[in-house]
Amino acid sequence: MTTVVIASDHAGLPLKREVQVELAKRGIDVLDLGVQDETSVDYPDQAHTLAEAINAGWAEIGVLVCGTGIGVSIAANRHPGIRAAVCHDVYTATMARAHNNANILAMGARVVDPATAIACLDVFLKTEFEGGRHTQRIAKLDR
Repeated sequence: MTTVVIASDHAGLPLKREVQVELAKRGIDVLDLGVQDETSVDYPDQAHTLAEAINAGWAEIGVLVCGTGIGVSIAANRHPGIRAAVCHDVYTATMARAHNNANILAMGARVVDPATAIACLDVFLKTEFEGGRHTQRIAKLDR
């Protein structure tokens, strides 16, 4: 993996910055799609932009952050081929990749502390999709 695309709304900005620092420490290129300040924005705009970037091939993995992670995941999941998973601990992040082949990690800055977010990021980046019985289930999502 060479690039991770990342975006947030105003509520998610502080946690997004923490994730960016961690990705940089790991030598992973980050394509930051905003926001850059705490001016109020509509979270669907950030989610749609990030989902479109993944579908355009700019990156295979994305990170979206809003207040809860729920809104950005709902918006991103409107795009074919996008599987955004709200994760709030290492287990949910692991299962999102292993069983659901999630390509976007969605987190809530008001729900997940920075240490937990970094732990979720770590397993999300390292965990491979298990395939097998999960493959047919993933195919059903795109119907």
